[in-house]
Amino acid sequence: QVQLVESGGGLVQAGGSLRLSCAASVSIFSINVMGWYRRAPGNQRELVATISSGGSTNYADSVKGRFTISRDNAKNNVYLQMNSLKPEDTAVYYCSAYLTRMYWGQGTQVTVSS
Repeated sequence: QVQLVESGGGLVQAGGSLRLSCAASVSIFSINVMGWYRRAPGNQRELVATISSGGSTNYADSVKGRFTISRDNAKNNVYLQMNSLKPEDTAVYYCSAYLTRMYWGQGTQVTVSS
């Protein structure tokens, strides 16, 4: 069982930055893929970024060049640095971890005002 707890969400003006953190209840050293997803009101949950155990990253086209995913295996944390935020980035952001199945955090709200 893997528990994930997100933090760092909030309200920010367009052009601003936020850093989301995800704390895992187990060592993430051997977790194959960790990632961030988001769900905006009325939309389905969508991929934002993933990072593999080897450090390979993948980003949605809409966030490339603005968001950076990273992981700290020693602290069992995954981060999402979000810069140049836009109102369309407003959503609930979820941390995910794939081990033998997908695990999800409870989500953290990010609101970007114009």
